[in-house]
Amino acid sequence: MAVTTESFRTALAALMLAAGMAGIQSVPAWCASDAPTGSVSGLPIPRFVSLKSDRVNARSGPNKDQEVRWVYTHAGMPVEVTAEFENWRRIRDWEGAEGWVYHSLLSGKRTATVVPKLKDELVPLFEKANVDSPVSARLQPGVLGALKTCNGAWCQFSGKGFEGYVRQERLWGAYPNEKVD
Repeated sequence: MAVTTESFRTALAALMLAAGMAGIQSVPAWCASDAPTGSVSGLPIPRFVSLKSDRVNARSGPNKDQEVRWVYTHAGMPVEVTAEFENWRRIRDWEGAEGWVYHSLLSGKRTATVVPKLKDELVPLFEKANVDSPVSARLQPGVLGALKTCNGAWCQFSGKGFEGYVRQERLWGAYPNEKVD
């Protein structure tokens, strides 16, 4: 029996789900080099993008006849593209909810959401990409901002009234060890 990358990833996802690891969004480093691409766009699957509009319908399937499961109301919110079908993209948000959206409602602009280790923890925003650098702010869970760069450990992160560096693992919108230019 031949094992394809896609069948392997499907089996891995099923095992992760069974093990209670469904919320883990990263691809293991040992299979990332053989990451699949979308059959329509040719872009990597999965990948992070952001919502282009303040009103985005997430549907239960990839066409306008499918029911609207929920409506996203915040342009710039990071989402992960997990599948493609014609002009539709299946997306997942930072809470794990999935739905299908029309491709033109997504942007390649990289954004991220602050996700602390503990529920009410404030995440430090450093002046430089160094834990010894002064802390310029402490960000609440759910704060949205633009990813300017990431080096695999730190991301330059900015939003309304703040700019600095955050440890990459404290942001949902960049994979562990991913470099963003």
